[in-house]
Amino acid sequence: MQPKILIKRTYLGTAYTIGHLYVDGKKICDTLEDCVRPLPKTCPDTPRNQKCRCPEKIYAQTAIPAGSYSLIYSYSPKFRRQMLRIIRVPHFLGILIHAGNTAANSAGCILVGKNTERGRLTESSRMLARLEEILSPHLRFGRRLLITIENSPRSVV
Repeated sequence: MQPKILIKRTYLGTAYTIGHLYVDGKKICDTLEDCVRPLPKTCPDTPRNQKCRCPEKIYAQTAIPAGSYSLIYSYSPKFRRQMLRIIRVPHFLGILIHAGNTAANSAGCILVGKNTERGRLTESSRMLARLEEILSPHLRFGRRLLITIENSPRSVV
């Protein structure tokens, strides 16, 4: 049975977004992303697999839209290893789940760790290893999982 993966965003700030990542209802870690900005449902003037040209999206300062996406394990040339990658996200290419401490480390990606300091994650590498350990058996042989990202109705904006 495939695990249910959920990121529930709990703080939508002007500089960053904080959330919690759950697998099958169990909290695994906290997340940190760029700030959430209103984006059109689709990217009308941008051909598939090309850089988004929508004026609402600010590169490396915009979180991916809430929704459900495919999650795969694929090679990242930047990190030179297999990484958790979220695919088919409108307006975005190359979205990874990886270690990092602040929104400056994100560029649209989802960072994992423990939110023990305002606007920062700690223990990021350890939390990433824990998440990969949980998910990697389900992502072998090119399989895909579903990841859902929600903006909590109680989110602080």
